[in-house]
Amino acid sequence: MLKNLFATHPIEASPHVDAGELPHDGLQGETSLKRVLTARHLVMLGIGAVIGAGIFVITGQAAAEHAGPALVISFIVAGIACAFAGLCYAEFAAMIPVSGSAYAYSYATLGEIVAWFIGWNLVLEYLFAVATVAASWSGYFNECLSILGHWTGMALTLPDYLSTAPLKYTDTHQIVTTGALINLPAVLIVAGLTWLCYVGITQSTFVNSVIVAIKVLVIALFLIFAFRYIDPANWHPFIPKEEAPGRFGTSGIFRAAVLVFFSYVGFDAVSTAAGEAKNPQRDMPIGILGSLAICTVLYIAMALTLTGIAPYHLLGTPEPMATALNLYPQLTWLKAIVSFGALAGLSSVILVMLLGTSRIFFSMAKDGLLPKGMSGVHAKHRTPHVATIIAGVAALVLAGLFPVSILGELVSMGTLLAFTTVCIGVLILRYTRPDLPRSFRVPGIWVVSILGAVICLYLFWQSFRANWPLMLGWTAIGMLIYFLYGYSHSKLRKHNS
Repeated sequence: MLKNLFATHPIEASPHVDAGELPHDGLQGETSLKRVLTARHLVMLGIGAVIGAGIFVITGQAAAEHAGPALVISFIVAGIACAFAGLCYAEFAAMIPVSGSAYAYSYATLGEIVAWFIGWNLVLEYLFAVATVAASWSGYFNECLSILGHWTGMALTLPDYLSTAPLKYTDTHQIVTTGALINLPAVLIVAGLTWLCYVGITQSTFVNSVIVAIKVLVIALFLIFAFRYIDPANWHPFIPKEEAPGRFGTSGIFRAAVLVFFSYVGFDAVSTAAGEAKNPQRDMPIGILGSLAICTVLYIAMALTLTGIAPYHLLGTPEPMATALNLYPQLTWLKAIVSFGALAGLSSVILVMLLGTSRIFFSMAKDGLLPKGMSGVHAKHRTPHVATIIAGVAALVLAGLFPVSILGELVSMGTLLAFTTVCIGVLILRYTRPDLPRSFRVPGIWVVSILGAVICLYLFWQSFRANWPLMLGWTAIGMLIYFLYGYSHSKLRKHNS
């Protein structure tokens, strides 16, 4: 049984692409995914996923509760870890250009049980990211309704019982009710974007590109006009005195780094679209590393500006940019633009994460680890329509019931585990399959892969100590599904027997 659990997926040359491809990516007689995405599409997908909750929501929370002005160091730490992981992702995505991301890479290098564990954590990463961002989207949606109401003289904001989560997670690891009914805006945005993912990848990437252009413009306006209001006194002390483990001081910087890691999951989402890239060997590294570089620069600039124009302890709100701008009546016009821009920006994050979730489900179902119906491809739209519907329904339930505080760090933990296995896997494959063509090679493979894995595991441990009941519970559910269904239905096991 142990041998079966650690059986690896074969990697074969494919006539459809220039490098190794898992054989199930395009079987004859089956409707396959449409390869239409260029390098520009992939960079925009990465920016669409990365620039969102990290800037518009989590930046303020991380500064107010963990790092203070030293948040910029947290972004640099997270960015370095992501750079190492991004290089490893780039080599894998160019070499194994299929939908599935770290799940597919783990299957090819570390075995089925590890692949399932990582795939299950990718579901955690993407699905909970959708729900987290949708909950934040709801907060900005109400802010926009408030602005419109002020302009029109009408009361447009939704009552709390229709715009907040009915459940919350306490410090004693208990889930309690809040008295609200449902977070209706969060449910509606997830439903709408699930439909967009259903009808086609071309339509989805076009809408994403438009939204990315809008939110990058909004961020640029914020940085330009808020810059002259920066007060260096707000940066002192740069590293606030530690009040408790993980709350300010050096430990707070690393705890904030775990939290802002949520901001970087977008470049991982780029790799889930490898099965729909026109020239994955050339374009996947550009998409992954290009979006990561652009977004890291924007995050550092935003962290410095936000903590420079407002005392960090005021920023722990669902809309920190709007909160900071409230201090400057002369920038009221910018607050409105930022609020509407945030609404658009968060929408693109939800869209890309839904795409990622459905592609992970699709890949796992193709391998037999999830029910076969989830591997179906729509004959007209060429999308994994069943997997998309299931991902959307699960996400809107989570978004409608749970608040941001439950979901955010779990997303980071799932991301960090996926990054760790990719860093380890790319090193293993260098020695087990040196014959595979590699259009992109990680420079200094031993240093990059080992440092990347160590940093990711260290950051994971910082969060695991506080959230271990939820993480162990999620892992237990995943293993139960695998041993009750996946193990006996695995196509690789049937092929090897």
